[in-house]
Amino acid sequence: MTVVIDRTPAEGRDKGPASAAEKARRRGDSGGGLYKPRTPIYPKHVRGRWRSLKWGLMVATLAIYYITPWIRWDRPGALPDQAVLVDFEGRRFYMFGLQFWPQEVYFITGLLVMAALALFLASSLFGRLWCGYACPQTIWTDLFLQVERMFEGDRNARMRRDAAPWSLDKLWRKAGKHLVWLGIAFGTGGAWIFYFHDAPTVLVQFWTGEAPATAYIFCALLTFTTYVFAGTLREQVCTYMCPWPRIQGALIDQDTLQVTYRIDRGEPRGPHKKGASWEGRGGCIDCGQCVVVCPMGIDIRDGAQLECINCGLCADACDEMMDRIDRPRGLIGYDTDKAVAARAAGQPAVYRLVRPRTLVYAGALVLVSGLMFWGLAHRQAFDVHVLRDRNPIAVRLADGSVRNGYTLKIANRSFADADARIAFSGPAGAILKTPAEPAADHVRARIETNTLRAVRVFVTLPEQTGAETSLPVAFTVTLPEGVMTVKSTFITDPGARP
Repeated sequence: MTVVIDRTPAEGRDKGPASAAEKARRRGDSGGGLYKPRTPIYPKHVRGRWRSLKWGLMVATLAIYYITPWIRWDRPGALPDQAVLVDFEGRRFYMFGLQFWPQEVYFITGLLVMAALALFLASSLFGRLWCGYACPQTIWTDLFLQVERMFEGDRNARMRRDAAPWSLDKLWRKAGKHLVWLGIAFGTGGAWIFYFHDAPTVLVQFWTGEAPATAYIFCALLTFTTYVFAGTLREQVCTYMCPWPRIQGALIDQDTLQVTYRIDRGEPRGPHKKGASWEGRGGCIDCGQCVVVCPMGIDIRDGAQLECINCGLCADACDEMMDRIDRPRGLIGYDTDKAVAARAAGQPAVYRLVRPRTLVYAGALVLVSGLMFWGLAHRQAFDVHVLRDRNPIAVRLADGSVRNGYTLKIANRSFADADARIAFSGPAGAILKTPAEPAADHVRARIETNTLRAVRVFVTLPEQTGAETSLPVAFTVTLPEGVMTVKSTFITDPGARP
């Protein structure tokens, strides 16, 4: 049986806690134009397990972001010794013991697909965990809010200070806050450019004015966007600019665990006097703490909303209030709409993590991950391609023999130089040689590490009577990793069309 929970506030609750957006709607504030001006939100600081988890993840993710470019990884020769590096100049992407060439962009695509599927699976199971705990916008906004509290105090102090006229105290606090914000934003942009250049080198070049122009451009761009997004726009980025809130609606269902107001426990809500009976009423005392701590300015008691990032801070605030009034914790917590509806109807709650959509996402993730690991495990360190000359397609020599030209492109993706032995197999009497070298049964070439070597060869075949216009031939290249055979054709008639 499907139970529909009516979250419409009862008569007389219109003046209770509401989100900033709801208050603006009640005032009829349309903004006077195409876009509504931002309503300032002053989230109150709260302590609790979800807040502690957010602090821990913030420290971990920022540490990964700032430290990773400085991790060294020994590579031979002139190859970069940075563990993670996107080398546009050398057209390589290095990740610890792996290096990817432009021709291997499918590996990068595979990683992105894996990340997307993992996000789909996590969202279908636990809602917007990414948005609440790991999204860069959330991480840096939390950091900026902490700096704001250090200079201007918590919610009430900030509201009073913003409403007060300008003074020396207000000026230095505002100026100090913005200077620290700019410093953090600059560090964000500075760390970003380290992923595209050798970090120790570009750090010195940056301050001496010798860094590439792109380093200054992208550092300025990341500094500006971090400062504006985390310091000024904040929740507007999540609500209006990010597409994920709209996508998640197709990923979640009634069995998704997300931050939920347990209406079966909380209603009917209302103020409660100390010592009064709890009979005939719910556990929510309508204190509004879940609203004032929300960084998005919403009321979780209105149900699932596009703006909610599932950060769990409202649950911490509610648990703290429940402790004060000696009521059980968990009035707000991670739960499913179906479980809440079942309990409201007097039925036992059932949780289903395994369901068709999660099986589809998990299966797709396993499949793509398996293909990626198989591809990496069978990834060849060497690659050989043969290109036959197109103009001219063949040359008839004075003695009547016919010569074809070929270019063998041998890629060495390993971290060591290699010797390649090139042999030709085809019609009897064929002669193989390279320019300025005598004919031989094979050709040797040195393939340096992390390079693509083009080896030019000629194959000459004595005049063939009644031979076909083209003959199948093959080049056999012996490399440290094994023997690779690449098929091609030999044109016997110089007048033939390619």
